[in-house]
Amino acid sequence: MPLEPACIENTATELTFGEILDQQGLNLKRGKTATLQINTGFLCNQACRHCHLEAGPLRTEVMDRQTMEAVISHAQKVKYEIIDITGGAPEMVPDIDFLMESLRPLCGKLLFRSNLTALFECDRNDLLELMKKLKVSIISSFPSTNEGQTASQRGKGVFANCLIMLKKLNRNGYGKEGSGLELNLVANPSGAFLPVSQCSAEKQFKRDLARKWDITFNNLYTFANMPLGRFKSWLLSSGNYDQYMKKLRDNFNPETIDGLMCRSLISVGWDGTIYDCDFNQAAALFLGGSKQHVADFTAPPPEGTPIAIGDHCFACTAGAGFT
Repeated sequence: MPLEPACIENTATELTFGEILDQQGLNLKRGKTATLQINTGFLCNQACRHCHLEAGPLRTEVMDRQTMEAVISHAQKVKYEIIDITGGAPEMVPDIDFLMESLRPLCGKLLFRSNLTALFECDRNDLLELMKKLKVSIISSFPSTNEGQTASQRGKGVFANCLIMLKKLNRNGYGKEGSGLELNLVANPSGAFLPVSQCSAEKQFKRDLARKWDITFNNLYTFANMPLGRFKSWLLSSGNYDQYMKKLRDNFNPETIDGLMCRSLISVGWDGTIYDCDFNQAAALFLGGSKQHVADFTAPPPEGTPIAIGDHCFACTAGAGFT
């Protein structure tokens, strides 16, 4: 999770990410791979401006049953400590219940990433009950305690529906002390700037949500927006791209390298293709430099294996980082 060290200023604004690593005598290689992240598809009930995958209601790419079975077979062989289910909106994927029930006995912790509104709009009480039964940890997007900022990033009406779902999750024990049901929130900036301090933001979110709506949660994580997909399109169309990339470069923090999630995670795309992380999936950078399917992947990459990189990696290494 994000670190909070002082940043080291980088004055070489035109260098690529790889060149900056070389300049500082750093490299990006794998440690022990302990997490399997599964992107179940790009179908989503929202079309957020910051989405690096350009997910939305008109996307049709979702993981089918055959690919799920290949993922489950892989997880049975490797025994990951953490399995992380993401999307799009995983709630909208057929057979998502089958995937969760099959994976839960295979790992120490199962994470489910929700935008909250998909649970609300799809009326997935059955899915919520299943997650409670399996003690799945929920990680929910919730960009701001300000309704206007949330609407500008995710759309009108999203804020109110998120509050309804957060209250419902609390009533079901999620985010409540001693329940064993973890509810974490994720906040990212609404524009071309870096996130505020995670520690201070968490205090503010907990104070505001408790005081105004009697809502509680476990942890808040703050991340920079990734210059890929729909957010990159917005940066370019609004004239903010060069300025944003300079900001990311200038705030390159070498202390984030050791804890980057790509060093301990592999990401499976909706069609079974393997990547170093979800962002490399958006950038079409395959793990190992060539397209590999999870069905042919019998073990995680060895420690010391190089990780595919691009200039989007600046977003994971700026300031407190994205680990």
